[in-house]
Order: sequence, then structure tokens, then C-alpha cells
Amino acid sequence: MSVPRIFDKALRARRRDRAAASFAAHAFLYEAAAEEMLDRLADVSRTFTHALVIGAPTAALPDALRGRGLAVTVADPGAIFATSQDGVVLDDDMPLPFAAESFDLILNCGTLESVNDVPGFLLQLRALLRPDGLLLAAFMGAGSLPALRAALLAADGDRPAQRIHPQIDVRSAGDLLSRAGFALPVADVQLLRVGYASLFGLIGDLRGMGAAQCLASAPPPLTRAGLMRAADRFMLDADPDGRVRERFEIVHISGWRPDPSQPKPARRGSAKTSLAEALKATKS
Repeated sequence: MSVPRIFDKALRARRRDRAAASFAAHAFLYEAAAEEMLDRLADVSRTFTHALVIGAPTAALPDALRGRGLAVTVADPGAIFATSQDGVVLDDDMPLPFAAESFDLILNCGTLESVNDVPGFLLQLRALLRPDGLLLAAFMGAGSLPALRAALLAADGDRPAQRIHPQIDVRSAGDLLSRAGFALPVADVQLLRVGYASLFGLIGDLRGMGAAQCLASAPPPLTRAGLMRAADRFMLDADPDGRVRERFEIVHISGWRPDPSQPKPARRGSAKTSLAEALKATKS
């Protein structure tokens, strides 16, 4: 079955390369996701030895893992980001350039939202993990950028174009993990709100973090009049201080390569207390 080509991977790589020089000024989303991933990893009692980090515009994740005694391999879709971390340039729509069962930990930060074949990519990641290896991933998910979405709809009027990437919601993310054969899948959301004095500040941040749209079917450019309509619509959502609080939802997922040592779900029908009895107990 052919995979729909939603994203232009060459354009995505160029976006990341252009963002490299000034990424530090726009890194808040990556930094928040990376910090949360490391906090979650700290709660895991298992010992890891060799990690793959996919998505490394800064040294935050690789260096933190090395500080915990792990060997680290880095990969990124952008050549400049990859080279800056002595890593591998990665096309996540192609076979990944690593041997099966090479890693016991994979961290993917900020690239999964622009993968054409997400189920296939997750299958590849599972194959790279050793049994009882862990995948942690974070990406901008559904519910993000509602103010920008409304502004762009106003810009296009009665002939709207697709200008924002399709987004994966948290429930679908958990389902994708299960479909890819991960054990003990978990998916939840980290919410950030960031204030902007204008639409152009938000657009500048998205470009600066390499997250500008890279759709294979590129929308027509906005006219000057359309851009002004978008800017005016954006400011209708401003708070009394004159700033619009844009919403970013970072979806976090985790799953394990299956292994006999892992806990198993209880056998259906093995519960000692019925649901009705449990509900009665909560009401008493």
C-alpha cells in the first residue's frame, strides 16, 4: 500500500537548516519537551546503556543522557543540526540506517509530527530497540495553534487553503503505538501557552524553530491584504494586556519493545470485584 505524501521532506530539511543559526532564540518548545522527557525518563527504574536521539537541534538531550552514563547516537532530518551533534542525517520515510536491536532507549523530540508514514516509522523504531527497550517521543499535536488557525482562515475568506499541518491527537497517538506492537503504551499532553503581541511574532517563532509548513501540496502565498486580515483576526483573541496566548499541545508517548519480563494485563474475567460493587463502594 502506498503512503500518502503529505510532507515535502526536502523542504522540511531546508526549514531546519535555515533555523539552525538562530534556533536558540526560539527553542522554548523543544526545551520544554526535552525537559519533560528527561523528567519522565528519571522515573524509570530500568538501566539503559545506548540511546538513539532523533531530533537534536541542541545538545540538551544528548548531553543529558551522556551525563547519565549512556552511549548516545544522534540523528536529525536537518544536515546542520545533525552535523553540529556529530550525528546522522535522517530521512524518516526511508529505511533507518541502523542495525536491528542496536539501542535500548530511543528519544524522538519534535520530528514525528511531520513524518509521512507514522505507523511505518514507529515499526522501524521498535525494530531498532532491544527487547525491553523504551521509546519516548514528543511532538506538537492536535489542539495546537488555534489562534493561528483562525487567523489563516480569515485570511483566505471563503476559499480556505490548508496552511497548517495535519496534527495527531493524543488518543490516536496511543493507538499508533499499539498498532506498531509496543507494549504498555502511554500517551498524554503537556500544555504550553505563549503570549504574542502580534501574529508576526508567532510566525517568527515557528520559522525560527524550523516548524514552518512543509506540505507537499504547498498552499498559494498569502496576499498582502490576506496577511493583514490574518493579523487583525489574530488580535481579536488578545487578552486585556494586548497579547494573544497561543496554545501549544505537546503530545508525549512512550512504549516498550515487548519482552517476557514485562508485566502483563490481567486476564479478562479475573477481577475479584465487579464494577458495580466498586462503584457502590465509592458512593458509600
